[in-house]
Amino acid sequence: MSNIRKFTRFSFPDLVAATGPTVILIAALCALAYVMVDPTPPRQVSLATGQENSAYEEFGKKYAAALAKHGIKVTLQPSLGSQENLERLKDGTVDIAFVQSGGSTEQAGGERKGLVSLGSLFTEPVWLFMREPVAVTHIADLKGKRINLGPEGTGVPKLFRQVLELNGVDPGTLIIGGLENTPATVELLEGRIDALVFSSGPEALLVQMLLQTPGIKLFDFSQAEAYTRRMPFVSHVVLPRGIVDVGRDLPAQDYHLIAPTATLVARDDLHPALVDLFVQAASSIHGAPGWFQQQGQFPSPKFTEIPVAREAQKFYKDGPPLLQRYMSFWMANLLDRMWVLVVALAALWIPLSKVVPPLYVWRIRSRVYRWYGQLRTVEQELDAAPHEGKAQVCAALLKRLDEIEDRVNQISIPLAFADALYGLRSHINFVRQRVRHAMNVEGRGKEARPEVAADGGTAAPGAAV
Repeated sequence: MSNIRKFTRFSFPDLVAATGPTVILIAALCALAYVMVDPTPPRQVSLATGQENSAYEEFGKKYAAALAKHGIKVTLQPSLGSQENLERLKDGTVDIAFVQSGGSTEQAGGERKGLVSLGSLFTEPVWLFMREPVAVTHIADLKGKRINLGPEGTGVPKLFRQVLELNGVDPGTLIIGGLENTPATVELLEGRIDALVFSSGPEALLVQMLLQTPGIKLFDFSQAEAYTRRMPFVSHVVLPRGIVDVGRDLPAQDYHLIAPTATLVARDDLHPALVDLFVQAASSIHGAPGWFQQQGQFPSPKFTEIPVAREAQKFYKDGPPLLQRYMSFWMANLLDRMWVLVVALAALWIPLSKVVPPLYVWRIRSRVYRWYGQLRTVEQELDAAPHEGKAQVCAALLKRLDEIEDRVNQISIPLAFADALYGLRSHINFVRQRVRHAMNVEGRGKEARPEVAADGGTAAPGAAV
């Protein structure tokens, strides 16, 4: 039974030895492709928001909550505003940030800085709040007034200076302050400044509070449409009468405002999967109707000077990735990345599959063929043996052939290659017969040769000496 087991359908050790290096090579290259071609999305990302109580801050919290559902930690980094956020993106200290449209985000500049847009999110009007006794109906009426434009990092000072320039007002004729929004609001309520300018979405707590504060009046940009023609990055929006509180009729009239657009901007090396997540989060956070927008108007690839990321464009055209509609983010991302492995496997397995079968066959047959070297050695020793003592050489060769045959009989070989094994055994027997024949010839030669007498003559057979 043990001899029968030596014949199998295939040799598993030889199969492993033949395919092992190939499998290891393919696995190593696939792992390299898995890591290098499409790395795993990072589980932490930094988002630059804005000042305290700003719309950027509020929306930043919503993004952090949305991505936390997928196991992504969003680290919120407060800032002065849009301009500072752009600087942080350029420096690489944040991965993604809220940025206001305007001269600082021109398309050529955005490309040079290695930035991409994930789309515009909402309009953030320019709010000019004044104390009620201040009689300001035109921008030119602000001359000599104490007005806070906020820190330079917010982007509002640059924007409002453009507004002043369009109205022919020299900024030097105003007393301009640079406080952040919250302390500036306190100064306005205390009467230490006359007006406060900042840009934010209507969701900001300061906007909600000031619109309902007695004695505080909102400036009406009655020429808003003209501003949009002279400043292409702003749009004309209307704050409807009663939108704050219909029962109290707040505000008591429609207000025309100019509004740049808030944009989500990222570094161009942000992982594509995270771009998908942020755009999906933006769709759920900003897609509802609001004070200045209709259902589904935002997020949008429009109203942004910075080139829109390829993944974001695909989302706006086709919606979320197919797999992410039906499974978790990480599972969908894993399956997406598996395509990289499939391509790598196909590229490697097709040529290597032509190498492995011949290698397997060679390993099996070499187990048989290497004994032919031993047989050839036996034949060479037989041919080189001298006539005297050839019988002893033949006897030793026969013993070696018996040892070779015993070892050959221990070979385990698949049934498909049994013909090679039986062929080897027949050839061993062939060499054995040749050695025996040489031994027999030598024996007969000894019997046929006459014995030589002591005196040099030849004695007759059977004669007494």
